[in-house]
Amino acid sequence: MSVHLQLDLHDLHKDLLSMCAAVEDMIHRAVDQLSSPSMEDTRRLMSEDTDIDRWDVRIEESCLKILALHQPVAIDLRRITTVLKISGELERVADLAVNIAERAVGLLDGPSVQVPDRLKDMAARAVDMLHRSIDSYVELDSKKARLVCTEDDAIDETNRILIGEMIQYMHQSPDRLDSLLHLFSAVRQVERVADHATNIAEDVVYLVEGRIIRHAKKLERLDTKA
Repeated sequence: MSVHLQLDLHDLHKDLLSMCAAVEDMIHRAVDQLSSPSMEDTRRLMSEDTDIDRWDVRIEESCLKILALHQPVAIDLRRITTVLKISGELERVADLAVNIAERAVGLLDGPSVQVPDRLKDMAARAVDMLHRSIDSYVELDSKKARLVCTEDDAIDETNRILIGEMIQYMHQSPDRLDSLLHLFSAVRQVERVADHATNIAEDVVYLVEGRIIRHAKKLERLDTKA
C-alpha cells in the first residue's frame, strides 16, 4: 500500500467514525423523545440531519477520488466499498431519527395516549444494535457483526406484535386515531433502525471475511427447495 493511499484511507476512516458518532447521538435523542417530546430538539435534529446529508456526500466523493487515484485492490477495495455503503446506511438512520422525533412531537397536539413499554424496549434494542454494529466496524470484529444480524428477527417479531396492537387500539379508540397513527409510524421507523444496523453489520462481515451474507437465509431456503 502506498503512503498516499494509507493516508487517504486513514482520513476516510476518521471521517466515517465522526459521522457514526453524530448519527448515534441523533438516534439516541430521537428515541428519548418517545418519552419526553420536544419541539426544540426536533428542530435541532432536523438541522443536524442536513449536516449528515453533507457528510454523506463528502464521504462518497472521497471514496470515488481514492478509487480513481489509487485503484486499490483486495482488502483496501473492500474497505472503501464498505465505507461507502455504511455512510449511506447512516444517512438513512439520521432521516429516521428526525421522523421518530416528529412522530413523538405529533403526540403533543393530539388526544393523550400511552407510549407502550414494548415500543420503548424495542427502540432501546434497535439503538443498541446500531451501536454494536458500529463497534464491530471499529474493531473489525465479524463475530460481533454476525451476532447483531441474528437479533433482527426478534425486532421484526416485536414490530409485528406492536403493529397488531396499534390496529386493535385504533378500532377500540377511534377518537384517538391521530395520536395512534403517530405511534404506528414511530413503530415502523424504529424497526427500520434495526434493519440499517443489520445492514451495517453485514457490510462489516464482507469487509473482514470477504463474504456477502446479505439475503443468505432466503437464498439458502431457495437452494434447499431446488
